[in-house]
Amino acid sequence: QVQLVESGGGLVQAGGSLRLSCAASGSIGSIKAMGWYRQAPGKQRELVATITSGGTTNYADSVKGRFAISRDNAENTMYLQMNSLRPEDTAVYYCNAQWGLYGRRSSWGQGTQVTVFS
Repeated sequence: QVQLVESGGGLVQAGGSLRLSCAASGSIGSIKAMGWYRQAPGKQRELVATITSGGTTNYADSVKGRFAISRDNAENTMYLQMNSLRPEDTAVYYCNAQWGLYGRRSSWGQGTQVTVFS
């Protein structure tokens, strides 16, 4: 099993920055990819960014150039640096890990609230 715990959410003014963290524990060596997703009220959960075990990253068009995903393998932690935040970035942000054989198993964190006010 892989367990994930997010931290770093909060309230920030538009144009500001936040950094989210996701600490992983358990079967760390079986993680194939990790990512950040978000869900705004009344909307479906959507992809924000992903990073593979090899370091390849992928971003939603809405956050390209503003957000950066990274991993610290020594600390078993993934980060999401969010800059130039907008009110439409307001959502609960979730950490996800794809792990196990061929990455077929999935774990989610509990979520952390990010609120951007103008």
